[in-house]
Amino acid sequence: MNIQFQYPQAFWLLALIPFPLLLFLVYQSWKRKARKKIGDVHLVKELSKNHSRTKTIIKFSLVAIAFACGCIALANPRIPDKNSGEVRKGIDVVIALDVSNSMKATDIAPDRLSRAKQFISRVIDNLKDDRVGLVVFAGYGYAQMPLTFDYDAARLYVASADPANISAQGTSIADAFDKANLLFGKESERFKSIILITDGETHDENAMEKLKELAEKGVMINTVGIGSPEGSTIKDSSGNVKMDASGQPVVSKLNEQILQQIAQATNGIYVHLQSSDAAVKQVMNQYTQIEKKALGDTSLYTYESYYTWLALPMLLLLIAETFLPDRKKVKS
Repeated sequence: MNIQFQYPQAFWLLALIPFPLLLFLVYQSWKRKARKKIGDVHLVKELSKNHSRTKTIIKFSLVAIAFACGCIALANPRIPDKNSGEVRKGIDVVIALDVSNSMKATDIAPDRLSRAKQFISRVIDNLKDDRVGLVVFAGYGYAQMPLTFDYDAARLYVASADPANISAQGTSIADAFDKANLLFGKESERFKSIILITDGETHDENAMEKLKELAEKGVMINTVGIGSPEGSTIKDSSGNVKMDASGQPVVSKLNEQILQQIAQATNGIYVHLQSSDAAVKQVMNQYTQIEKKALGDTSLYTYESYYTWLALPMLLLLIAETFLPDRKKVKS
């Protein structure tokens, strides 16, 4: 039985027990000295004939034991549920989704972002004991959802991702890596991976530097390129084709080269998203080769608490102390 204590600092309260014990002993010593000062043995016996020294000690012991039970109950002894996070084995996956305006290009039907969401939904369908987190990025990265087993919540966050929710446009892959790294945290020993979904249209010089940091930590990055090398025009919020400063239509093209470099540097794979099912299969096959460790983050466990097993005896001891007289029966 693997008993743990949620608040072990409560045991420090047990250090208070010697103080009332010391006061009790001092009081008993004072009473003995007071009786000796009276001098008259028969008078002392007459004054204290109804008092039981044994019962006084018992009453004090009951209070001391009740206090100790209360301290242990406050520490909350508990046992991890066998069906909780302690026995979950899997990996931590952060999905980094590009939501820049270029993801609204229609060179893949119905558009790049919609197809990316479809892909993510099917990835989530294939997760079992894996935690998933979500980062969306454009000019900056935003941690939308921490690592969780709540796949339904993940689907809702993915469905709400839209370029209209991001004020700073662009494609900052480096910032997406930063936010993903924050979601991983430092405590978990589970294998960590990022699924980067983007058209790769970026001039982010810091991306490769951040990539090296993640590679040193053993984070695998699988990249999913979406769009076509030939590219497509982009529509603005009014539905019109977006023009550049010279009045020419802005054409967004898939940059496969940078995505291949990112995947290769972290022992990941690059997938060109055309068929969602085929792309999901490639990525998930990559994860089947990974050693899956049990979750080390105890904040995700569920427990069965046993504090009542100590709180109830504490209450009964206090009741017993209250009704136990410190006087003895005197034969008439």
